[in-house]
Amino acid sequence: MLSCCRWLQPLVQASLLLCSALLNHGQLCPTPCLCPDPHTVDCSGQGLGSLPDLIPLNVRRLLLSGNFIDHIPADFLVLYSDLVCLDLRNNSLSAIELGTFSTSSKLVFLDLGWNNLTEIPAGTFLESGSLIKLRLDSNPYLSSISEDAFLGLTSLRELELESNALSSMKVASLSQLSSLKVLRLEDNPWVCNCNFANLYAWLMENLDRLPRGKFTAVFFCS
Repeated sequence: MLSCCRWLQPLVQASLLLCSALLNHGQLCPTPCLCPDPHTVDCSGQGLGSLPDLIPLNVRRLLLSGNFIDHIPADFLVLYSDLVCLDLRNNSLSAIELGTFSTSSKLVFLDLGWNNLTEIPAGTFLESGSLIKLRLDSNPYLSSISEDAFLGLTSLRELELESNALSSMKVASLSQLSSLKVLRLEDNPWVCNCNFANLYAWLMENLDRLPRGKFTAVFFCS
C-alpha cells in the first residue's frame, strides 16, 4: 500500500501544479504586453505579427492596435466571455471569419479600422447584441457590405464607415439598426445610382434620430 502511495505522489503533485497554473492563468500578462490592471491587456504598438499567447481568461479590455496581425481564428474569443472592449485598429486584417464574434455577447466596443478588410459578410456580428460602437473606417479595400452584415446589432449606437472603398450600400443594411445615433459615411467613392438614391433618401428621413450622423455636407457621389 505504501509503495502504491509513493507511486501516486508524483502524479498528485503534477496535478496540483497544473491546477495552480490554470487558476493563476488569469493573472499572467503576455509578453511583451502591459497589464495596467487585472482586466486590461495592452499590446498596442508592439510589432506583433499574430495574437499574443497566454492572454488572461478574465480580460475585459484587449488593446492590440498598431501591430501587424493578419488573422483572427474563428474560435479566438471562445475563452474570453468577459471581453467588453477589443481594439484591433491599424493591423493587417483582410478578412473576418464567420463565427469569430459568435461568443462575444458582452462586447461593447470593437475597432477594426485601418485594416485591409475587403468585405463584411452576412451575419458577421450576429451574436454581438451588446455592441454599442463599431469602427470599420479607413479600410482602403472595403468595397462590399452585405445586406445582413449588421444583423443582430440591436444595441449599436455608433457606426463608422468613412474612408473606405464603398461605392454602393443597400438601405436594409442600416435600417435594421434601431438604436443607431451616429453614422459616418463620408469619403467613400459613392456611385450615383438607384441604391445611392435610396440610401440618401433613408438618411434624410432619419435625420431626427441620427442627429450626429456625418453625411449631409460631405456625402457626395461620383
